[in-house]
Amino acid sequence: MTHPAKPVRNGRVVVGLDGSDSARAALDLAIAEARRRAATLEIVHAWPWARTDPLAFDPDSEPRRPPVEIARTVLRLAVARAQEREPGLRIVPTLTAEDAVPELLRIGADAALIVIGSRGLGGFTGLLLGSVGLRLAAHTRRPLLVVRGGPPAAYGPEGHGKVLVGLESGADGAAARFAFEEAVRRRARLRVLYAWARPRVFTGDHTLPAREVGALRAEREQTVAYGVVAALREEFGQVRVREHTSTSTPAQALVEASRAADVLVVAVQRRPARLGMQLGPVTHAVLHHAHCPVVLVPVE
Repeated sequence: MTHPAKPVRNGRVVVGLDGSDSARAALDLAIAEARRRAATLEIVHAWPWARTDPLAFDPDSEPRRPPVEIARTVLRLAVARAQEREPGLRIVPTLTAEDAVPELLRIGADAALIVIGSRGLGGFTGLLLGSVGLRLAAHTRRPLLVVRGGPPAAYGPEGHGKVLVGLESGADGAAARFAFEEAVRRRARLRVLYAWARPRVFTGDHTLPAREVGALRAEREQTVAYGVVAALREEFGQVRVREHTSTSTPAQALVEASRAADVLVVAVQRRPARLGMQLGPVTHAVLHHAHCPVVLVPVE
């Protein structure tokens, strides 16, 4: 039975820019996401974020100008790029003097999606994901799309036509729903990868496999996750879905599967720590090693 497409909330797509190559890739993804949603694109930039090297948007620009002038140029060129790539798109340019993380969290508090590059925005070039990206991932309450993978051309119509979502438990229902909605927006297939961690339990000098001491709990989590997907398959009957269960570690399975996906959706698992909220190991792994853009959907 074929069901009508479920309407997906439009709202705003917010993208943070700093003039880097990674930010330009983030802008291109944000333009595409705003088009799919018929949403407003808000482009956010500030002079504290401005880099001192020549701008990726305008290689002939003079980098010795005052930071505020560089920031205005970055914003102006970004708006022009968005207008050229998607005529008719509603664009809101925002120039601010605030730090990147609190400002993007504030502006994106009610956004449908926040988009950032995997480097730049104050991060060190030697890191696979900048410090701002990690801090946003640890604190955002809205879906966050992080640029990963190859050059921007790989994100175009020549992609794989596939959305990938990784599920660990029934608590990942929001990520599963986002993935189904994204498959509708992209008119893509959906691959659901059940990737359960296999923790080990220590008892004195002996280590027992978790399946021997927590089988009932694991079975309950799996049953709930299967049930979440089953309900969404019924709701989004037009989406072609394939389900798989990982036989390796969740991080390894998701990173490998991301080679054949246009976007990877995962629930962001966070826990309080002495230095603030920390991301789980699976989230860290996909943010640093995935072969395609990653959308983090917070677990509330």
